[in-house]
Amino acid sequence: MLTIQHADTTHLPAILDIYNDAIANTTAVFISQPVDLQNRADWLLSRQNSGFPVLVLIEDDQLLGYASYGAFRAFECYKHTAELSIYIAGHARGKGAGDQLMRALLEHAAANNIHVLLGAIEAQNTASLRLHEKHGFTQTGLLPQVGRKFDRWLDLVLMQRILTK
Repeated sequence: MLTIQHADTTHLPAILDIYNDAIANTTAVFISQPVDLQNRADWLLSRQNSGFPVLVLIEDDQLLGYASYGAFRAFECYKHTAELSIYIAGHARGKGAGDQLMRALLEHAAANNIHVLLGAIEAQNTASLRLHEKHGFTQTGLLPQVGRKFDRWLDLVLMQRILTK
């Protein structure tokens, strides 16, 4: 049975594994060195203290992925805009986990006074681009060659969805 719940410290080892896999094997995150458990614990605590969610998707006690959103910019006038992140375990990619987490994140954001949700996606990450499009996001920008990983330049696609009128 699939469930979505708020993350707690018991989920940190699985979150760490998923994040470090994304660092090592994908361009979903623009860093190249793995992080440690304290890094993810600090991140989780920061999200929780700021009132932002970290949602986990669990099936049969196995964490399939996690999603969160946080401040887009640290200025008061941006408080109704947030940037999202979704990470899926390698074995669960392409099986609907991203859809479920995206739906839950959109519901949470709309219920918590977020007006605009943003995604910043590496331009060749077609699965993530399709996921965002499927959920009503539109491309609003392209930042060419702003990152470098795996010995190549990376472009960043900016996508957004307006949640409230």
